[in-house]
Amino acid sequence: MERKKTLEDRFAEDVPTFTPGQVVRHRRYSYRGVVVDFDMHCRADQQWYKRNRTQPDRDQPWYHVLVDGSTLITYAAQSNLAADEQGQPVHHPLVNHFFNGFDRGRYQRNDEPWGGWEE
Repeated sequence: MERKKTLEDRFAEDVPTFTPGQVVRHRRYSYRGVVVDFDMHCRADQQWYKRNRTQPDRDQPWYHVLVDGSTLITYAAQSNLAADEQGQPVHHPLVNHFFNGFDRGRYQRNDEPWGGWEE
């Protein structure tokens, strides 16, 4: 007989792995970036999702990531990201817009709101 999940069990599964300010690396494409914000599930429309090459599960945290060495911002599923252990800053023109500083391999997120997906 399967054990009924408690509220604590459910919460533990829903906690995102990465938080704003954390530097990550894409598992498949190897780019580095910094997490600006996240959604608890994919909020992109179906048309955008169908164009996504990897099409990971929509029902997991998805992250808005400023890509190092470019002007790109990606929307990546948690399953496609890993923590970046280099401890080096990310070079992106919006870093200073969303973060106040870089310390011990992590950015300090400011109060500038992320636009996110339109409802």
